[in-house]
Amino acid sequence: MTIADIRAASKNLISKVPKDIILVAVLLFVSAASFGFGILVGQDTGSGTPFSVCDSTAVPEVHPETGGEVVASKTGSKYFLPWCAGAKNISEANLITFSSAEEAQTKGYTPAANCKGL
Repeated sequence: MTIADIRAASKNLISKVPKDIILVAVLLFVSAASFGFGILVGQDTGSGTPFSVCDSTAVPEVHPETGGEVVASKTGSKYFLPWCAGAKNISEANLITFSSAEEAQTKGYTPAANCKGL
């Protein structure tokens, strides 16, 4: 039996099954597979949730409310935690470092809205 014969036989078999049944079967399969993969990913991370919102290894334990350092741009008006995306976009020439969020606020900077934890 050749591949062409198998293809023709498969087409003949599938053409006899109503399209609604095929659609429901595909939806059930995709739903079950997605749920199963989510459970597996949750078990791999060791947490109860499939995906972690924050990678705790990337975030230092010092936070601004406890005296942690924050950064800002000389040309901007917002301050960021050093690991926030906005802080990574500041060029070295414009980078200002403050020892605390309070110090940045006294210099006229405000917290960045897109930096979680401020």
